[in-house]
Amino acid sequence: MVDPITFHNALAQSGIDFYTGVPDSMLRPFCACVAEHTKKERHIIAANEGAAIGLAAGSYLASGRPALVYMQNSGLGNAINPLLSLADMSVYGIPMILMIGWRGEPGVKDEPQHVAQGQATTSLLNAIGVEHYQLPNDTAEATTMLNELRKQTIKDNKPVAVLVSKNTFADYHADENDDEPVTLSRERAIELILNQIKPDSSVVSSTGMISRELYELRDHFKQNHDTDFLTVGSMGHCSQIALGIANTIGWNSMVQFEIVYADSGCDGTTAATAAQTLVDAGVVGVVGAACSGASMGANAVLSAAGVPQISYASTSPALSDATAYPDFFRVVPSDALQGQALSAVVKVDMPADGTVGLVHMTNDYGAGLADSFADDLPF
Repeated sequence: MVDPITFHNALAQSGIDFYTGVPDSMLRPFCACVAEHTKKERHIIAANEGAAIGLAAGSYLASGRPALVYMQNSGLGNAINPLLSLADMSVYGIPMILMIGWRGEPGVKDEPQHVAQGQATTSLLNAIGVEHYQLPNDTAEATTMLNELRKQTIKDNKPVAVLVSKNTFADYHADENDDEPVTLSRERAIELILNQIKPDSSVVSSTGMISRELYELRDHFKQNHDTDFLTVGSMGHCSQIALGIANTIGWNSMVQFEIVYADSGCDGTTAATAAQTLVDAGVVGVVGAACSGASMGANAVLSAAGVPQISYASTSPALSDATAYPDFFRVVPSDALQGQALSAVVKVDMPADGTVGLVHMTNDYGAGLADSFADDLPF
């Protein structure tokens, strides 16, 4: 089996120093090793496989060194567009190495949702002109292959792929990180949701441990599974499956789901007025706003009416105060974290005299991010 540390060290010595992708159980030992032994700014877990291809392309354009992109073969479909329209040698010719976990490999027993994908993997790579090889399960042979593939991708100016079979990597256990304690476990979160809904409510769960834990909790509460859909494949599409079910149930019950739009104007006062129009329209929830100041202004109106608000882009640290902004939620990290990440990048190349210039917008977003960034610098 391939030793993750030796393999990672060999990659670093060959000049590969940027990693990005979507973690895969087949690649878990390698991903854990990369996460522990690569600088944070040189390892980015991407939102999807297509985004990872874009990140790898950007890294190459800035450094002239190919990156390594890791993914499960089920995510290959997300990567096809940028592989053909960005990285292909007929367009920009971006070298990179794709490390693909080969779920559903022909002849290897796997779960049903991986079988068809596994059979199609090599055909897909052939169809898009990406040469592919199978990673040996011997450390020395594997490192030799990756060194050769790095030379090949640079020479040919196009991506090259290596397929990783089950049990190729030896186990690797990363050190526990006690700096970021988890206050609410995934299983506990699912339990809280089940306690708040009717036992016969339809629940659509995502692939992986979430579906397993939902099933076990239903058993624990002596509830049936008839109205649950456990999404064992189709990574990233769980919410759309749920929306399709909700719309169909609603239609059959003479209930219509309607989206009502209002413009926040990226301004607190305008957002408050827009929020009132939504309340008057009888909405049961609000997605937005984008700007932090607008979310703050809207929240004063929405929370008073008991309407929950979920923002996809408001990152001001002030919005983390649940007392000041009740019923406000967001799916993006606070600037308190973004500022730390930005300062970590600056620290790598900080001048000897510690001089750093900071220019920022004076709105809630800009001020919050600037404060977080400055607070994390050593002066």
